[in-house]
Amino acid sequence: MTRIVIVEDETDIASVVQDYLRHAGYETEHFADGQSALDSIVASPPDLTLLDIMLPRLDGIEVLRRAREHTPHPIIMLTARIEEVDRLLGLELGADDYVCKPFSPRELVARVRAVLRRTAPNATQGSSPPGHATGLLLDDVHWRASLEGTPLNLTRREFGLLQVLSRHPGRIFSRARLLELAYDDTVDVTERAIDSHVKNLRRKLGAVTPQHDWIRSVYGVGFAWEAPAPD
Repeated sequence: MTRIVIVEDETDIASVVQDYLRHAGYETEHFADGQSALDSIVASPPDLTLLDIMLPRLDGIEVLRRAREHTPHPIIMLTARIEEVDRLLGLELGADDYVCKPFSPRELVARVRAVLRRTAPNATQGSSPPGHATGLLLDDVHWRASLEGTPLNLTRREFGLLQVLSRHPGRIFSRARLLELAYDDTVDVTERAIDSHVKNLRRKLGAVTPQHDWIRSVYGVGFAWEAPAPD
């Protein structure tokens, strides 16, 4: 059974999360302080950790930093403040996703499933190019992209964004980071221009698959690529 560690000092929140995860078929273990959680994670890494930032004894950012020295297992950060997500992004400590409070327990379970799915040992096996499993194909040489066989007719700016986002599903990128990674020449591109390019990308992707929103906005922080769940 998949084992999930919940590190949360608010017992009411932890209890609700445990109930939902157990109902979804996961084994759970709860810790109310950062040091106890870190000791357990290092001794016996779980399949996934839900890690609050504001914790007694050792805060979540420090737990994440130290845990990453010992284990690559997926970690989802829980935070009550957008500013904390921005700080985490700046530190690039290796969290696999971020969920802001208050959150829907059902949404949290869905995010847990999505992270476990994309970090599964066989998720990156095989020779298919990035995005192939979801019907997205990128031609890096000619700056062309297609979705489910339909050409997307992207500008180079849009292609650059799609390239970065789609190859790191679930990872949240700040506008500044997208600007740095997606464009070699940033003379005529500002952080706010990223919003316009994302809007155009959503429109073109949505014209092919209107049932799915491929790019998730994280308020005040940036964007993440959301691949659809398999049938």
